[in-house]
Amino acid sequence: MVRASLGVNPWSVLYEGLEHHTSLSFGTISAAVGVLVLLLWIPLKQRPKLGTVANIIVLAYSSDLGLSLIPQHLGLPAQVGLLVGGVLLNGFSVAVYVGARFGPGPRDGLMTGASATTGRSIRVIRTLIEITVLAAGWLLGGSVGVGTVLYALTVGPITQFFMPRFAYRGGDESRTSLTRPAQRPCPAGAAGRRAGRGVERSTGRAC
Repeated sequence: MVRASLGVNPWSVLYEGLEHHTSLSFGTISAAVGVLVLLLWIPLKQRPKLGTVANIIVLAYSSDLGLSLIPQHLGLPAQVGLLVGGVLLNGFSVAVYVGARFGPGPRDGLMTGASATTGRSIRVIRTLIEITVLAAGWLLGGSVGVGTVLYALTVGPITQFFMPRFAYRGGDESRTSLTRPAQRPCPAGAAGRRAGRGVERSTGRAC
């Protein structure tokens, strides 16, 4: 997406906007925002794991590697191809590494935690987060391109599409879906059987 030069992702827009109002560097702001996002995990009952640390470290090195391999100043067809490929691969990669259940990165953990807490889909939560971050970054003076808007509107649905296909289903965690809220237990007793018929109609499962 960086080499496409058609707009970076919304979080980068936010970092750029904050850079205009502080003396901190882009990288320092990225790290600081990452820490603040981790604090938002507390009410969402998310816990950092190996994947959280790996996301921060591997992403930094792999980004530098990608920038060293992909040339600059490409023609428009190549730019469009890089943009579309970047958005698709980003949504795919989020689904793969989050689906491994070794722990999401700071921003992806905000997505999964909010989804689990509210019962909303990954698609809806991720899109709302990206649009909110995009708006904040734009208001702070960050530059927005067509690629930024494309990313904000499509990365959530792409992640939602791939997530069930790569979610690890072994052990106790196999009973919990990454893309659907947990189902409520069926009530017991005579009153429960009457209420259960309503649960069955609303959830599609029998009590």
